[in-house]
Amino acid sequence: MATPEIIEAFQRAGQGHVFAFYNELAPAERERLLADAAEIDLAEIARLHKTLVADGASAALNLEGLAPAPYEPLPENGGDTDAWAAAKTAGEEALRAGRVAAFVVAGGQGTRLGYNGPKGSFPVTPLKNKTLFQVFAEKIRAAGLRYGKPIHWFIMTSHANHTATEAFFKQHDYFGLAPARVHLFRQGRMPAISPDGKILLETKSAIAMSPDGHGGSLRALQRSGALDIMQREGIDILSYFQVDNPLIRIIDPAFIGWHLARRSEMSSKMIPKAYAEEKVGHFCTQNDRTVVIEYSDLPMEMQRETDPATGKLRYIAGSIAIHVLDTQFIRRMAGGAAGGHEVALPFHRADKKIPTIDADGNPVKPDKPNGIKFEMFVFDAVPHAKNAVIIETRRADDFSPVKNAEGLDSPKTCRDDQLRQFARWLKQVGAPVETDATGLPGITVEVSPLFGYDEETFAQSWDRFPSKPAITDGLYLE
Repeated sequence: MATPEIIEAFQRAGQGHVFAFYNELAPAERERLLADAAEIDLAEIARLHKTLVADGASAALNLEGLAPAPYEPLPENGGDTDAWAAAKTAGEEALRAGRVAAFVVAGGQGTRLGYNGPKGSFPVTPLKNKTLFQVFAEKIRAAGLRYGKPIHWFIMTSHANHTATEAFFKQHDYFGLAPARVHLFRQGRMPAISPDGKILLETKSAIAMSPDGHGGSLRALQRSGALDIMQREGIDILSYFQVDNPLIRIIDPAFIGWHLARRSEMSSKMIPKAYAEEKVGHFCTQNDRTVVIEYSDLPMEMQRETDPATGKLRYIAGSIAIHVLDTQFIRRMAGGAAGGHEVALPFHRADKKIPTIDADGNPVKPDKPNGIKFEMFVFDAVPHAKNAVIIETRRADDFSPVKNAEGLDSPKTCRDDQLRQFARWLKQVGAPVETDATGLPGITVEVSPLFGYDEETFAQSWDRFPSKPAITDGLYLE
């Protein structure tokens, strides 16, 4: 829309106050305000205010008919060995055919880690201090080499870190990946509103905008043209993961194979919860659909329920934000009602303290929540997927996120988990490594994903050594 049309549209929607200070702004400030406004779907904001605020959206979640979701257990936990082998073979065929791409949600900053920069540029490995982005890039490179088909990598940034992320990849020559196969695009944003539905201004020239949640990644894939690139390249399977988990097997042929075998539109990995109070989502079934219930929404008495026969937790399947999605399913979910589709991801409200300005343009720093932010969660797509499948994975092979500066899920716990993995691989090939009762070695070693990104590829690389290297502190294998 042209400038007058945008302003008129806001006035018609009862949001004309957004431009209250427009005439006193400098040209660059006007451009910024108009750019913010152009991102906003005013009809969507009106609908969200009505359904999530005015009509009262704080009603308790409906848990009627909820039950633990079934999943495919690993062979060592009773799973079908032949089915797992067949899944791996099918996944490898899809990889050799170039049908698979990787997709990371990387809009976060390293603020909680005390780090100033995109979270993906945070160093995490125990010896070389490789960044999250480098670890992922090397895993993607290694898989491409293994299956004879370079893998495209889609990276969703945010408005806050896009420029810095782009510069980081250029500075490091895309970590050996072809720049044409690395696709960066920005996450969508949503404006914050007041309880009476008015869009909040952060300053006279800026709307209070915030990212639309990891569920917004589906819309962003559509709006950025990423799905069109995939269609052009013959890619119909997307491996989804989040930026804070360096242990993940980004390209997992067995996972891809289960997805294909079940004709699933969206598949998920689970880990058995370590204890009832562990803060992960729960895979459940409700009304014949697979759903994910957040730990904050599932009553603690249900989280603590055990199976009388096994003594294990009933709601044991923990969600770790690792998915495989069909690209056509993404397109359908991204279109939503506006695209003529019957379903769209729901928004969730979050009441927040939002710095804003008053009617005279003076800054206001609230001491209690004064506004509402809206975000979407990617796991809300699961109930809409045909034949949703959940497979079990090993925590030690797939999940050790870096979220907090200290304590649980910190750089130290992640570093130790990487060391345990490297030590386990070395032991499996007969290398002498001393570890404590938890599997943590007394020395610092590191394995590049280009040497081995799982126990199988590690063993194959190790076998190629004519003379085995000494297992000493500082050993690096690439």
